[in-house]
Amino acid sequence: MTVKTSSDVYYDPYDVDINSDPYPVYRRLREEAPLYYNEPHDFYAVSRFEDVEHSLLDPKTFISGRGGIIELIRANIQMPPGVLIFEDPPVHTMHRSLLSRVFSPRRVASLEPQIREFCARSLDALVGAGEFDFIADLGSQMPMRVIGMLLGIPEQDQEAVRDRVDANLRTEAGQPMTVSEDFVGGDQFAEYIDWRADHPSHDIMTELLQAEFEDETGTVRRLTREEILTYISVVAGAGNETTTRVIGWTGKVLADHPDQRRELVEDRSLIPNAIEEILRFESPAPHMARWVTRDVELHGQTVPKDNIMLLLPGSANRDDRRFEDGDSFDIHRKIGQHLTFGFGIHFCLGAALGRLEGRIALDEVLNRFPEWEVDESRATLAPTSTVRGWETLPVFTS
Repeated sequence: MTVKTSSDVYYDPYDVDINSDPYPVYRRLREEAPLYYNEPHDFYAVSRFEDVEHSLLDPKTFISGRGGIIELIRANIQMPPGVLIFEDPPVHTMHRSLLSRVFSPRRVASLEPQIREFCARSLDALVGAGEFDFIADLGSQMPMRVIGMLLGIPEQDQEAVRDRVDANLRTEAGQPMTVSEDFVGGDQFAEYIDWRADHPSHDIMTELLQAEFEDETGTVRRLTREEILTYISVVAGAGNETTTRVIGWTGKVLADHPDQRRELVEDRSLIPNAIEEILRFESPAPHMARWVTRDVELHGQTVPKDNIMLLLPGSANRDDRRFEDGDSFDIHRKIGQHLTFGFGIHFCLGAALGRLEGRIALDEVLNRFPEWEVDESRATLAPTSTVRGWETLPVFTS
């Protein structure tokens, strides 16, 4: 079935040209085809803030249990227990409650000294060099160190772990992601789990090994080895990839708006709201997929059950109905709720950590490099259909 529309707008999440600047297409979707159907890839999409928000708040209709990525839903793979973002209640509720213990506000806040130390380690050696890369020199380094420290992965192994996690998300330009039964890839953490079982410490692995909880059957137990491996894989992936993209967008957006960057140099109290505006303005995860469990009426038309619905927070976050002049960047904007971290039961558990890392990274960069300009000739977007951000972002500093 196709959605009837008089518009000729075309949106394709795999299209390299669209992905380089999706916002003109997003605007056309919101205005001309708020319920959109893509025939080549057979999915529906909603792009307005109200529709995306409503869908995220209706997890019984728009379920995550088939996967949150088009390719995963198509593959119809049985996910191992513990992949929170691809689970539905009651299992999701149980697993989320367990993992939320290790991302408490107090624990996240306590990480600031270490995060600043990791930033300093990355940036101090670059002072006076005249240039650096927001991704290679900071974005791919600091988040890796933070999540590696939290998990209990030895520092000498952290880069290899990061690279294996990132490889799962890479695609050929313009092509869907290849999905296999071992997509989650938790086996790479097996030796660390086995070591921690005999050598407990103050890290997430140890906490998961020792945690007792009541599962969906009412049984009080500990996590199985397989469940722990899945948890660790999910945390490692989420903790590296999206924060790296946020740091990259911070470099690019503030280079494009030097006057606002100079305001931040002069008044650091503006940084928290600036990070929120960057998150709204350039969503690292611009779309998320859901499986539709019943017929849904939207904009006078019917989306039949057993179809894929693509939710577009990257578009919703720029919807003028919610954010005045949504395509403009303004560090003074009163933002309220944006959808970059999702909403409802699948709101990102690591949101507080991601925000903290973004704020500290920006503050530490401004301490050393109050001015920078992107070398557009060498900046490249990452080849992935799941997140949107920079693979390289070299800048000239003064």
